[in-house]
Amino acid sequence: MSELHAEHKHILILGLAGVGKSALVGHVREQLPLLVSPKSAHLGEICDSLEPELRLDGEGLKLLERKKRLREALGAAGRAVVFDGVGWTGPKVGSFFESVAERVPVWICTRSEHPWDIGHFWPLLVRFERVELRPFHLSETQALVEAAVQARLIPPETRSIVEWLHRRSGGSPLVLRELFEELATGKYDLNSPLALRRLDLDRRIHEVFPGSGPGAAEPRAKSYE
Repeated sequence: MSELHAEHKHILILGLAGVGKSALVGHVREQLPLLVSPKSAHLGEICDSLEPELRLDGEGLKLLERKKRLREALGAAGRAVVFDGVGWTGPKVGSFFESVAERVPVWICTRSEHPWDIGHFWPLLVRFERVELRPFHLSETQALVEAAVQARLIPPETRSIVEWLHRRSGGSPLVLRELFEELATGKYDLNSPLALRRLDLDRRIHEVFPGSGPGAAEPRAKSYE
C-alpha cells in the first residue's frame, strides 16, 4: 500500500463484509496522510465526513455548494482520499468520485467490482490498482486461535472447536473477533453442540443490539491462566 501511495495510484480495496477493509485503511492511516470518508453511499454523508477534516463548515449551504467546495478543497489538500463503504454508486456520486480522482489519488473500499453492484463508477475502475482481501484459510484461523489462547484472551478449550469457528465465521476476521468476545466471558461448555449454538446466537444478538442480551452487564473479557 505504501508503494502504491508513493506512486499516487488510485486503489480499489475489494473484499467481503468483515474481511478487514476498514481495518486496513485504519492501519495505513497511522503511517500515511489520508483523508477518509467512512460512509460513502451518498454525497451528504461524504460531505459530513470530510468537511470537518478540512475545517469546512457546511451549515446553511445547499448540497451542490458543499460538493463543489469540498471537491476544490480535496484538490488543494493534495492527499489521497479514501471512500469507504462504497456500494451502488448513482450518477451524482460516481461523477463526484471521478472529479476528485482527476485531482488526487482516490481509494475505493467496496465489496464487489461488478457493474451491477458498484453502479455508475464501474467504467472508471480500469484506472485503479486492485487490492483484494480474502477470508482466512483454516490454517490462519488456527493460528489466530492459538495466538488468542496464548495471550489468555480465550479459554484453551477453544482449540477443540477451531474447525467450527472457521465454518461459522466463513473466515471473516470480524466474525471471529465477535466470537472471541463471546468466548472470553467463559460461560460456554465447548463440548456441547447446544452451547455452540448459543455462542453464535449471542454473537448475533450483540451484533444487532450491542450491550444487550443475557449477561450483558457482565465483563466481556477474562484472563485465562
